[in-house]
Amino acid sequence: MQEVRPFVMSIAGLDPSGGAGLLSDVKTLEQIGVMGLGVCTALTLQTDSQCMTLEWRRIDEVIEEIKVLMNHYPVSVVKIGIVKDAEFLNEIIKAVKAYHADAKIVWDPVLKSTSEFTFFNLETLPLLENAMDKISLITPNYNEYSVLMENNFLSGENRCPVLIKGGHREDLLGTDILVENGIETLLKPNDGDFYHPKHGSGCVLSSAIAGEMAKGNSLEKACRNGKLYIEKFLKSNPSLLGSHS
Repeated sequence: MQEVRPFVMSIAGLDPSGGAGLLSDVKTLEQIGVMGLGVCTALTLQTDSQCMTLEWRRIDEVIEEIKVLMNHYPVSVVKIGIVKDAEFLNEIIKAVKAYHADAKIVWDPVLKSTSEFTFFNLETLPLLENAMDKISLITPNYNEYSVLMENNFLSGENRCPVLIKGGHREDLLGTDILVENGIETLLKPNDGDFYHPKHGSGCVLSSAIAGEMAKGNSLEKACRNGKLYIEKFLKSNPSLLGSHS
């Protein structure tokens, strides 16, 4: 009997190199064992080392695509990547919840690219205050987490679970921290092998976690399985473009 796979939707940017954004997310979701759907928030021109241009899509076009896909497919988890500001993100969250109130949302807060190309308007962060309880997990890297904390975004009663990725920190390199209900859980590297930096590694990890959540795993288990996947991805080859297998 053919396996019925759960559906996960990635709402993210289009990276023509395939290393990050929608293309990378769908590759990851396929390997995780779920069906990956995609809605494009922005068209970029980039390689594995540089982002040259970015063109945001209109929010009404994005919402219409979300509507069509969620009306047709039983999407259980949504992963959100680059969005231009909090208002854009709020509209996406509202649309997702309108069509599936129980859908889980993973937001990977891509604030800027590794090549310092800025994506998200931080001045709009206060507009997200009422949306925090609708997000199941936020996955900032260490630098993004510091910026969000400086803007008082991850404090207060409505704070949702956060996975602080450890790939950019000087101490405890590679150790992620899952903060859920005020409890910190350290997710240490699973082995001591050498890891090669990869373009889009944050996209891969967040989509892997979303896929694991769709398979019914607890948040901690999904994060641990996602970490196993990203470690394999980081060791896949010495180039900036990783391979999925």
